[in-house]
Amino acid sequence: MQTNFTAAQLQDPRTQEIDRILRRCVHCGLCTAVCSTYVLLGDERDSPRGRIYMMKDMFERGGPASSEVRYHVDRCLSCLSCMTTCPGGVDYMHLVDHARAYIEQTSQRPLKERLLRRLLAEIVPYPDRFRLALRAAPLGRPFQKLMRRFGLKELAAMLDLAPKRGIRSPKYSGPGTAITQAERKGRVIMLAGCAQQVLRPEINDATIRLLARRGVDVEVAAGAGCCGALVHHMGREEEAIAFAKRNVDAWWKVMSRGPIDAVVINASGCGTMVKDYGHLLAEVEGYAQRAQKIAEMARDVTEFLAEYDLGPPKRWSSLRVAYHSACSMQHGQQITEEPKQLLRDAGFTVLDIPEGHICCGSAGTYNILQPELAQQLRDRKTANIASVKPDLVAAGNIGCITQLATSLDVPIVHTVELLDWAYGGPVPRGLEGYKQFVSDVPEPEIPKVKRTLQDFLRA
Repeated sequence: MQTNFTAAQLQDPRTQEIDRILRRCVHCGLCTAVCSTYVLLGDERDSPRGRIYMMKDMFERGGPASSEVRYHVDRCLSCLSCMTTCPGGVDYMHLVDHARAYIEQTSQRPLKERLLRRLLAEIVPYPDRFRLALRAAPLGRPFQKLMRRFGLKELAAMLDLAPKRGIRSPKYSGPGTAITQAERKGRVIMLAGCAQQVLRPEINDATIRLLARRGVDVEVAAGAGCCGALVHHMGREEEAIAFAKRNVDAWWKVMSRGPIDAVVINASGCGTMVKDYGHLLAEVEGYAQRAQKIAEMARDVTEFLAEYDLGPPKRWSSLRVAYHSACSMQHGQQITEEPKQLLRDAGFTVLDIPEGHICCGSAGTYNILQPELAQQLRDRKTANIASVKPDLVAAGNIGCITQLATSLDVPIVHTVELLDWAYGGPVPRGLEGYKQFVSDVPEPEIPKVKRTLQDFLRA
């Protein structure tokens, strides 16, 4: 793609990167076939190629972003399926990140959008605030129809996503170290996250149990928190950088006390973000090298376990598990086979879901900010899941789990919860009725042979 930036514009390192990205696009259109919004809407402006043209024009012209550009960029899921498909290696992820930041800096959103985005940014990344908001959710449910009637569909969507049952407390909470009782084989830092530890704290519990049971000390660093992805995808770049800096500082303190094998992350959306810290903080004084080191050490929990000998499972099952590969897992991190192989090794029958490259509609806060499109994508995904007739669904991202749980007819749990169950942990929440389909694997008995003097003489 030919670009037309002025010499003055190209003095800016950010514009130089944008120019490099744009020049790799050859207009082939292969991205349109895998773009979730284009598949739904058939509008070129809601395809990667169309958005690239609009972003190019916005950056070249300068000045405030138009409402049209903002509208279509807002409808991008950042699923990154286009990057997996693109033959030219167009770095769409960073291009749309730059566009979102530019839009937030140069254009004025309507008041309702500004308030909603501020509300999400001030609540969801902070577990204590988020927990209080979810506890208050039942008070708003009787008014959902009124909310939709008066144009507050986003608030109604929030209430749809809030758990109907009470919020649970984690078994392992706060900063500290879970020390293995087995022979120590490794030491990792675990990102406890923000929304996940409130919505389904069992995921962190299962991760800690599974790793500690297999000889890995798990450290949750004091001062670490949200990875920054939620605000980053809303164009709130300064807030995202602040979250990333806080995590880098917290994790670096832990690393200074002894060797760390990996920064383990069990929410794939967070994993994609942390693996990009080197890029996000590249120009931040005092952080570039440390951020790059941490990004290189970041591993999805299934990625880490795939390189680690878990040994034989303690339980075996005949359960059919449909594996939903989150966009941030398969496209953001290029992790596709490891989770499925781990589940197979643990005794589960793993089913592939048709149209696995199409997003479920979660995408961070997308299912709140774009509820109609998110619902269409959710319904399409659940129909594809139903077509393979699974007993349950496994996924590696809390956003997908929350999104799909609202319409699935079968339970959905995190992959690591199933692995923990198979290797000796408790039955995951929602799967209590499946205990009859899981059998304990008998421990091999080592025969005790009493040898007599006659035995030795014969030998």
